[in-house]
This record gives sequence, C-alpha cells and structure tokens, in this order.
Amino acid sequence: MLSLRTWGRLGAGLARQPGTLVRRSADLAAELVAIGLGTATRAPSGRDRRFTDPGWSQNPWLRRVLQAYLASAETLQSLAADVDLEWRDREKVDFAVDNVLDLLAPSNMPLISPAFWRAVIDTGGGNVVSGVRNLVEDLATAPRVPRMVERGAFAVGESLAATPGAVVLRTEVFELIQYAPRTEQVRQVPLLMVPPVINKYYVVDLAPGRSMVEHYLEQGHQVFAISWRNPDARHREWDFDTYGQAILDALDATTRVTGADRTHVMSICSGGMLTVMTLAHLARLGRLDRIASLGLAVSVIDNSKAGTTMALADERVARAAVAKSQAKGYLDGRALAEVFAWLRPNDLIWSYWVNNYLQGRKPAAFDVLYWNADTTRMAAGLHRDFVTVALGNSLTVPGAATMLGSPVDLREVTVPTYVVAGIADHISPWQSCYRTTRLLGGEVRFVLSSSGHVASMVNPPGNPKASFHVTPEQGDHPADPEQWLATADPRQGSWWPDHAAFLAERGGDLVDAPGALGGGGLYPLAPAPGSYVRDT
Repeated sequence: MLSLRTWGRLGAGLARQPGTLVRRSADLAAELVAIGLGTATRAPSGRDRRFTDPGWSQNPWLRRVLQAYLASAETLQSLAADVDLEWRDREKVDFAVDNVLDLLAPSNMPLISPAFWRAVIDTGGGNVVSGVRNLVEDLATAPRVPRMVERGAFAVGESLAATPGAVVLRTEVFELIQYAPRTEQVRQVPLLMVPPVINKYYVVDLAPGRSMVEHYLEQGHQVFAISWRNPDARHREWDFDTYGQAILDALDATTRVTGADRTHVMSICSGGMLTVMTLAHLARLGRLDRIASLGLAVSVIDNSKAGTTMALADERVARAAVAKSQAKGYLDGRALAEVFAWLRPNDLIWSYWVNNYLQGRKPAAFDVLYWNADTTRMAAGLHRDFVTVALGNSLTVPGAATMLGSPVDLREVTVPTYVVAGIADHISPWQSCYRTTRLLGGEVRFVLSSSGHVASMVNPPGNPKASFHVTPEQGDHPADPEQWLATADPRQGSWWPDHAAFLAERGGDLVDAPGALGGGGLYPLAPAPGSYVRDT
C-alpha cells in the first residue's frame, strides 16, 4: 500500500519529534487507564453509523472496547498528521492509516459485534450460514468486495434507463439515443449528453423521478445521449482520437435530426476530458460556433494533486497498469470498481461486510449502486492515453496533448461552461474540478453540490437535504478554491433546475416539439436504451 520510501519519510519525521511521540503515547496510556476504570467519556460521532447499535453504549465491556478503539485511532491519526509530508506522501499515509483503522473497527469483528449476535438470536444461527454463502459468492468473481446490490434488483430498460426514446445512430463505437419530448414546445438548441467511459451511460437516466434525461425533457429541452459500446480485445487500439471522433459524429447526428446549428454538450466524469479536448479541436478548426454551451460534471481536467487516486498512481504503478491493459487489450472496469470502493471503505466495504456476512442479509436495492456495479471495459489505447495525460497533467499546458491532430489549448474553448463538483467526492476532488474554471477561455459558472461523486450527478429536485454553492453574480474564480467557497452563494435544493435554466438562456426560441423521432435522413433503429447498454 505504501512504498518503503514513504514509510521511511514517515518514520524519519516521527524520529525528529520524539517529544510529540512521547506526549501522544502518554496521553493514550492515561486515557486507556480511564477507560479501564470506567470513567472515560469518549463516544463516537453521531454521524458514525458503525456504532449505532445500542449494545455499544449499554454493554460496559463493549463500551470499553469501543472507547479504546476510538482513542487509539485518534492517536495514530494525530501522529501521522504531526509529520510534515509532501502532498503525494500525505495522501498515501492518510489512505493507509484510515484503511487500517477502518479494517480494525470492532464493528467488523463477529465475536464482539452486537449486530452479529443479535442476528444469531433472530435467525437461530441462520445468519452464519447465509453470511458464509454470501462471502463465498463474492470471492468467486471480481471485484472481490462485498456485493452492494443484488444482480437482479433492477432491469435495464424497465426500472432503469426507461425514458422513452430511440436509437437514431449506431456506429462501431457508440449508439446515439434521441428521447421523446415531454412538452408541446421545445428549445431549438438540443442537448447532447456524453457519459463516462467506465460504467454504462444510464447514470444520466436512472429510475423514473431520478433521471437527468427525464428532468431536462420536462423542462422543454431536446435530449440526446451517447451510449458507449463495451469494448473488448478487438478494440484495443481505440484511443482519444477514436472517442473524439465519436463525439463529433454524435454532434453531427444531433444537428441533422433537429436542424439546429448549435448544440449544448453535457459531459460526465471521464467523458468531460474527452469533450473538452474535442472542443479544443473544434476551436482550432474555427468550428466552435457549433457549441452553444459546455457542461462538465465531476470531471477532473487539471490532475495536479487530484486526490488519493492520483497520489497512488505514481509512474511505476501507472506503467504496470498500462502494460497489463495492453497485454489484455482492455482495462477491466471491475478492477477500477474495486479500487474506488477502497477509497470509501466504511461506506462501500465494511458496511456491506456487516450486512452481508455478519448479519447474513442481502443488500438493499439501490439504483446508483446497481449502476456502479454494471461496469464496462476500457480499450487499452484509451487507458494508455488517459494515464499519459493525467501523469503529465498535459491539458494544463497548451499544445502538450493533441486531439485528432490538433494541439489542445483549453484557453481556446470560449463557450459558456457550467462546471459541477461534489464537496464529498472521493474520486474527483472538488478542488481539482474547480481548477477547470481557470483553464477555459470563456464564461464559467461553478456549482458545488453537497454530495459525493455519483450523488452529485444523480441529484433530482425534491430532496430536502440537497444544497449547493454557486459563483455569485459578478463573482470571479480566485486561484484558491477555499477562497471561492467562502464567498459563494448557498442555495437549497438540486442544481438540475439551475442548469436547465442555464441551458434555456442559451437554447434559442421555443418551437413545436417534433412529432416523430429521427430526421435529416436518420431513422429510429431500436427503442431506447438500445443494444450496447446490454453488452457484458
């Protein structure tokens, strides 16, 4: 998990502070004595769901075990924080310490977990049998982490990706879905959605009432979405240029069907990097007038200090990962799913360890986690290009990367842009997403959702807990993200209506909604969600 060099720097840093080490050890020893005597008052945070079972507070022995764990964990975290480390080592150390402490939480230990013993009593020991069965099944296939949702919990095209529409273009790389309008009149300028290249496209069209596509349709927008093909070894050569050309093909088809001369583009996560590079190519060709606005949701363009993932992916690790995908012809999305799960182990590993194995239950049905488990592969060429650009942080240097033969200079992307990030995002840190505001050459509206990575995208109106911050009128984007946050306007609710209004302001006149799908020589080929989304 940590290199010997990082461990060495941590050890050397502690060795230079012997007084700190002695003081923290003495404080821990004194608190452990108080815990043993029953006089300690330490308690878990009210937000810590691991210890909500009343047994942790009512049973004197369990309370002492929990207090000793909390005290020891705080001491280890403080010692790690006492050492001055450069950014990459700091991320690695914090990741390692947090994962070890999460692993050792007493809530994970069957012999002392009140949740386990309660389940033994309630099921007559059946939880042990079902828990072992669940463990064996999960270890049998990748990703080898506790299952977060049952395989048959949802059906694509029925309970998910169910918004009516049709595939109007199918290429070797993608299908383009046009959705049926929901209003009598629609905006002239259509919206094209570019999804991530890992996982299926329907993160933009989850369950009814939780679908971005559905929401924009109800606001009077014409909506199209790319559904990427799930590549295999035959497609190992697909790279940035392949996907950039695919986005151009989708833009061409969208304008053919609608007759519009401009298109809004909304890109998600890794789709955002591909899209900004493609728009830089259009700018170099003098064709950026085809784009009415750009949207980037949880997309990292500037990879300097871009969270734990980038810290762990040093050049040696990256070279090994690229060599492995080159040998297979693709990167297996299940491997990425496992990595991402360990970035939030309490939520995505250990809570399911307790539920699935200790209590012997099946995980609850949750549409986001079903989508998260519905992984795809990434072509080896595309994986290589992503890694190369990320390690070199090439998109921050004009001309350091190319798209379809054009040098990429993001300053030339001057279209109005709407950038969304999540303050609790563990994959695309919001500070990294924020830096996009200073790379592009046009007007930018930055929105910071109160949610994490996926929940920032799947953010339907009606959630009383939802909120976001937005750049104030006449505001700017200082270099320091925290300075921006201190002056940003807080808003209650979902950012979806705000973005829909942003699109409407730049969406042209209202016109009669089309009476049929297709147009411009393109015809419905199959009902939405198409066939590529079903590829395994």
